[in-house]
Amino acid sequence: MTVLNLIQSQADACGEKAFLIAPESGEQLTYAELHSSVKQVSTQLDDMGCQRGQHVAMLMDNGLWTATLLLAVMASGRVAVPLNAIAGDSQLEYVLDHCDANVLFASSQHEERADSLAGKVQRKISVIPACPDRGPEWPSGGQGEGAQLQSLEPEANALLMYTSGTTGKPKGVLLSHGNVVAGGRNTVEAHALSAEDRALCVLPLYHINAEIVTVIAPLISGGSVIMPHRFSTSSFWQWIRGYQCTWFSVVPTIVAYLLERGNATKEPIPATPGFEQLRFGRSASSALPASSHQEFEKEFGIPLVETMGLTETAAQILSNPLPPFQIQYGSPGIAYRNEVKVVLPDGTEAPRGEIGELMVRGDNVMKEYYKNPEATAEALSSDGWLHTGDLGYQDDDGFFYITGRLKELIIKGGENIAPREIDDALLKHPAVLEAAAYALKDDQYGQQIMACVVFKSGQSASEAELKELCDGEIGRFKTPRAIHAVQWLPRGPSGKVQRLKIADMLGELSEQQQEPAARRA
Repeated sequence: MTVLNLIQSQADACGEKAFLIAPESGEQLTYAELHSSVKQVSTQLDDMGCQRGQHVAMLMDNGLWTATLLLAVMASGRVAVPLNAIAGDSQLEYVLDHCDANVLFASSQHEERADSLAGKVQRKISVIPACPDRGPEWPSGGQGEGAQLQSLEPEANALLMYTSGTTGKPKGVLLSHGNVVAGGRNTVEAHALSAEDRALCVLPLYHINAEIVTVIAPLISGGSVIMPHRFSTSSFWQWIRGYQCTWFSVVPTIVAYLLERGNATKEPIPATPGFEQLRFGRSASSALPASSHQEFEKEFGIPLVETMGLTETAAQILSNPLPPFQIQYGSPGIAYRNEVKVVLPDGTEAPRGEIGELMVRGDNVMKEYYKNPEATAEALSSDGWLHTGDLGYQDDDGFFYITGRLKELIIKGGENIAPREIDDALLKHPAVLEAAAYALKDDQYGQQIMACVVFKSGQSASEAELKELCDGEIGRFKTPRAIHAVQWLPRGPSGKVQRLKIADMLGELSEQQQEPAARRA
């Protein structure tokens, strides 16, 4: 099965049913119109000399046509390369050069930047202005009916996504049509999605979660997607109620923002009438603190399902089950449609409860890292298992728990310490919105534990108070040596905190911003 097969079959089956809906304008794109748009995009790219198999980059904000272009590029036999719109110029220049794209779609707010970036690459790149709501301004000016699309094989390349690059340069994850479809099916099965479901997509379409979970999965199930330009705390619940969404996918940071606003306002929330159709919310892309998870469900009265996915696995690999089955707070769940295991350093499978590296195998696992055979060989075993780099364990009920990243593990005095353990302790303070522990070199212990916190609006706590909390929760040895209050934490495009960049970030902030919490309380 390919993305093209999906679009063709759903155009036949669903026809005039809305697939994408823009809440700002109320405009809709039906399944039939999606199929027609794919043919038009393919014809226009043909006319530009962009051949099948070539790479097409996108520097665009969310919108009906952003999603349409993403699908159309893949379905037409080209490879879509979504670019992180909030990345720095040096990273974008590297990605644009590395990805070999000859065409770059850019929305108006990014067009000047796109022209500048394209000018720095040593090959010709055609920059095409493209409105997220109305589509591209093609060089030929016309749209036409569109030619017949050529069939594709599941092994054909479809999507090239660049990782956030916590160390070194970003790596290009190359996914086939088979990988993309398998990733969407993982989501459909885990969440029992049907044609009656309607998703709210508030994550950016350069995010694997948004692309696979809230676009490809509804395409497979025959559902529909509400596609606003961006996330908004003030509009989130209004969109869900107004457009009768049945589910949504967010990241833990959004969970925290919704909780903060929900506690401070009297706006309609799912606990009030008008939300009866809302089945569940899902959280992914980074660990969801159990305390935030439980508070969200108590505050809003709906199930929140924690999941886990990687760019390299076309999103979801683990998910908690839906009600009436029992979820496990603090766990991203169990495997759906792929194999997941925990492996010890010697390569043997870990006994239940013992920490090791998570490994994944399935039709959703990437083909390779683009133009990086060394990294590919390091990540993929000869029998198809992917090294995720995530540390965790599996309990006796089959649920997986993530304790940290191999590269982010803090080793103090020879003891391995998972940063998440410190995060969870700090998040138990009612004033703390976000927390991130990280390592700093230390002559005595090898590494010392440090931490940053982001306070909720109008709230604060002293460093001594936070240290006392940690001391009681996790013990003095694991309590951070210093806790800094900051306004934000460095993140990759998927929303994961980049712990390895925190020390550098603190060095760049003003003296006031990097003061210990005690001095700011």
